[in-house]
Amino acid sequence: MTWSAVLLVTAVVWAVSVIRSVRVRAFVYSLPLPMTLALITTGHRVDGPQLFGVVGLNLFFVTVALTHRRLRWPILLADLAGVAVYVALSAGVLAVPVPFEAALAGTVALWALTMVLLRRRAAAAPPPGPAENRRDGLAAPVKLVVIFVGALLTGLLGELLRGMVVTFPYSGVLVAVEARHQLAEFSRHFARNSLGLIGFLAGYHYLQDTSPALALAGGWAAFALVSAALHLPRRRPAPPAAAQTGPERVEPRPGRRPLPGPERPAAT
Repeated sequence: MTWSAVLLVTAVVWAVSVIRSVRVRAFVYSLPLPMTLALITTGHRVDGPQLFGVVGLNLFFVTVALTHRRLRWPILLADLAGVAVYVALSAGVLAVPVPFEAALAGTVALWALTMVLLRRRAAAAPPPGPAENRRDGLAAPVKLVVIFVGALLTGLLGELLRGMVVTFPYSGVLVAVEARHQLAEFSRHFARNSLGLIGFLAGYHYLQDTSPALALAGGWAAFALVSAALHLPRRRPAPPAAAQTGPERVEPRPGRRPLPGPERPAAT
């Protein structure tokens, strides 16, 4: 990883750390900035394996959340477990050639199934407690050390990951540390936003044989369109009409004359 990549990772993590809304933090992290830099600096092509790399990004956060929250592992050890899962997935994906269209159909179908399952789980889950809203960022010296270790780890794994370096969770290691008290909620929002990353890779793939600049422009345009569709405001159902507060009107029964009411003054 170059120094420009390290600086970009630092900027993304800093932006995520200062944002209070988990929804917005997940969206900022889902911006394909590290992917763009990786494509520019490595020259790798985007094919079917990179689409499964987006699945690997989601598995990274799921692994960190499970090991840190359920197994009570330290957050940095949980990060290493997430990286190990991503590397293992990459090795399996790279061992078998995957056509891009088949990978695209498979990842979109998997995304749709995940959204259905998450929606059902969210409807049945209790509201988050106050402990899940804590935010305590990492100290600056420790953050710099983790950035350096992450950059070094990426460089050492470059030969093994090959094209999967494009979707490697560069800033995900630090973002998981910053959002460690909200990992479950963060993972849900990122899983939803990851469809935009699939759109970015698809747009880049179909234009990469023209020019890198045009391919990047097409990828970002696809990401913007998909993200806009995901975050369009939904129309909420209208609230029920308010009940009438006046005296209830008694309808006459069939075959009976209505009860006499107060006489009205005759019109003059």
